[in-house]
Amino acid sequence: MASSSSSTSNLITIVCLSFLVLFIGTSSAQLSPNFYSKSCPKLFGTVRSVVKSAVSKEPRMGASLLRLFFHDCFVNGCDGSILLDDTSSFKGEKSAAPNLNSARGFNVIDEIKSKVEEVCPGVVSCADILAITSRDSVALLGGPNWNVKLGRRDSKTASQTAANNGIPPPSSSLSSLISRFQSHGLSAKDMVALSGAHTIGQARCTTFRAHIYNETSTIAASFASTRQKNCPRTSGKGDNNLAPLDFQSPTHFDNKYYTNLVTKRGLLHSDQQLYSGGATDSIVRSFSNNPGFFRSDFATAMIKMGDISPLTGSQGEIRRNCRKAN
Repeated sequence: MASSSSSTSNLITIVCLSFLVLFIGTSSAQLSPNFYSKSCPKLFGTVRSVVKSAVSKEPRMGASLLRLFFHDCFVNGCDGSILLDDTSSFKGEKSAAPNLNSARGFNVIDEIKSKVEEVCPGVVSCADILAITSRDSVALLGGPNWNVKLGRRDSKTASQTAANNGIPPPSSSLSSLISRFQSHGLSAKDMVALSGAHTIGQARCTTFRAHIYNETSTIAASFASTRQKNCPRTSGKGDNNLAPLDFQSPTHFDNKYYTNLVTKRGLLHSDQQLYSGGATDSIVRSFSNNPGFFRSDFATAMIKMGDISPLTGSQGEIRRNCRKAN
């Protein structure tokens, strides 16, 4: 009898574990490019029209919208938490160091959400809107297109502390960057490809001041001199002055970011770390020489990044307003 009881117990354990594995796999697999094909068939056209209008008015906005998705996914997963305003119960991600006075485009997301609510109220999450918006921003600026996996739900809370700890700062070393991305299931190659998002957009003087004044061996002297003209050495002076992350084509999504790195013209310390005699030099050279490789690997990496810890099923909620929980 004891043996029979033990066998039954073992069988129950195996069955339970099988169900658990099946549930985990199903939860992850719930993201699908066709998730809203029946519930919100006008979704893609609605989002794209607003993004197209915003980017045509200000090309830099494309980079800002793409950055929102990065900074959302790297903090507790792709859950729309970066969009939440502070409340009496939590300090959100907008006021965290990586986002304060730099994260922008929230008004565009508000407009998209409003338009989407008109065509399918209460159906599409803010997290998914961020994912679609990032793809459209890249495509509209000349970059690759990809099938965005959808089905995420929205977080009900946000954490300033998690944002401060989760988003790699511009002072990051190569080993730190590789480690940070690997912790999210992204390889060194994914990291280098995703860093190519810096082929568009602008950065504030505070993020690259140390690099252009203190790191003479890792930056071309003429490039440093040019950047110094609009970024004073003294902290507190010109902190918010802007410079293009890719000085060659700052509003066109291409592989010039990598050709800049090869000639020691990366604006941020963390950019130039990708080509500094380390393990990722060969990847940078490959992307520099083959724009097609970069486009393909960037799209693949964006899809992988969008898979970071999504809320699915009955988790979270579908916010009516992206700035606050229901």
